[in-house]
Amino acid sequence: MSTTSPTAPPAPAAAPKAALFHPTVARLTYRALLGRRRALILFALPAMLVVIAIIIRVLTGADDTTASGILGGFALGTMVPLIGVIAGTGAIGPEIDDGSVVYLLAKPVPRSTIIFTKLLVAIGVTAAFSAIPVLVAGFVLNGNSQQIAVAYAVAAAVASVAYSALFLLFGTITRHAVVFGLVYALVWEAFVGNLVPGARTLSVQQWALGVGQKIGAEGALSSDVHLPLAICLLVGVTATATWYAGRRLKALTLAGEE
Repeated sequence: MSTTSPTAPPAPAAAPKAALFHPTVARLTYRALLGRRRALILFALPAMLVVIAIIIRVLTGADDTTASGILGGFALGTMVPLIGVIAGTGAIGPEIDDGSVVYLLAKPVPRSTIIFTKLLVAIGVTAAFSAIPVLVAGFVLNGNSQQIAVAYAVAAAVASVAYSALFLLFGTITRHAVVFGLVYALVWEAFVGNLVPGARTLSVQQWALGVGQKIGAEGALSSDVHLPLAICLLVGVTATATWYAGRRLKALTLAGEE
């Protein structure tokens, strides 16, 4: 008499890995960031930079020192962090303020995916409204002499990553993220980070300049932070801010469920 062994139950299918980017979350974030009020501010700052560059070029002609002063002082020192504040805090802050984040958190989307998607959108918006105008203004000011335009554009793009992560974090930890962001951008980055020697090491602007310094001609850009340390600090701040923002969002979910 033959016996048949019972068939083993099929192994459960492995759960699909969660993607880090969610198109729907990205589309909603883009729509929120490029709304009428924020879009006006985002367009106004780069337009002001280009207009200033055109006026200076017409009045004084091409000059490398003037170009570095405008691109380093106004563009990288003030415009880029302000755009980072608008994009970084605007990527999630308003949703937390008006309570609509509850609907987003109710969806079966990992919190890490929400944060990473919003970070990518904030980086894209900040870089587009920062690096491209800086490049255009640099070519207007001195025709990219000594690679100044390209160097400052790369510095602006690099700074956009760290600013976006930092200000996105602000949006998850306080309802006054814009205020804190403006204080950081205008007081620390534009004032303390430029004037106080010891504080420059802790300035995103100086880290970005450390990267741009390697692209421009020798002496065209200067930074108090050497390239290896600048890269480590940029990566460290971006990763830490993104990680902690994800933890804050998870804590917000638990609080809402309780």
